[in-house]
Amino acid sequence: MHRIIYILACGLLTSCSTFNKSVDKKPVFAVSLDTLKLYDQSRQRVIPVAIYKPEMDKKVKNQKVVIFSHGYGQNKGGDYLAYTYLTAFLASKGFFVASIQHELPSDDLLPLTGIPQIVRRPFWERGADNILFVINELKKTNPELDFKHLTIIGHSNGADMTALFPQKYPNIAYKIITFDNRRMALPKTKAVKVYSLRSSDQPADEGVLPTSEEQKQFGIKIIKLPTTTHNEMDDHANDEQRQEIRNYLLTFLNE
Repeated sequence: MHRIIYILACGLLTSCSTFNKSVDKKPVFAVSLDTLKLYDQSRQRVIPVAIYKPEMDKKVKNQKVVIFSHGYGQNKGGDYLAYTYLTAFLASKGFFVASIQHELPSDDLLPLTGIPQIVRRPFWERGADNILFVINELKKTNPELDFKHLTIIGHSNGADMTALFPQKYPNIAYKIITFDNRRMALPKTKAVKVYSLRSSDQPADEGVLPTSEEQKQFGIKIIKLPTTTHNEMDDHANDEQRQEIRNYLLTFLNE
């Protein structure tokens, strides 16, 4: 296990003055990062996980949990340590955040030809299985956390996994938040609260997003970011884009 401490009062979250104007004014905690490798015996699979936690004097009862899934990284590894503008930020706001490495160097590459909903489905299934395994392991090691209000977040290919998860494993996630799931359809149900941020440049495949009527029927919230492209939703986002995305995330999480 590797452990480091982020001091988030300034710096990582842009500047303190800008930050305080753009998001709510809850205390900003220092954040610890623990990296570990879980092992799913049933699938004989290693699952690297980064755990971001606020540094507090004592454990918080019913602390909210966020599970994060990265976009496709071509099996290079280390993607679970990216997106710290979101993962470390949410931890600084008091959330317990687990970021999962979904791709291993030994995995097959994501198919770039064929019908995505068919050829990529096994990769999303594996991601959903990874998410479930991590959740179950966290329940063993951190039973004091609030797993009744679990939020799952993902970007791009990780967003497709996120969209699939409550459909494959119902009654576990309380909320899902996707950043540009373009292939896997969002669930149409009131059993889970569904939110999605959409890029300015890459549309979703037909049938992936619910119609306006379906959004009203199921309480789904979809928001387009007019100045943020698909590839700028990760660590390529500039300060203004990060600020906007974090504001929406806090709004969704606090609803």
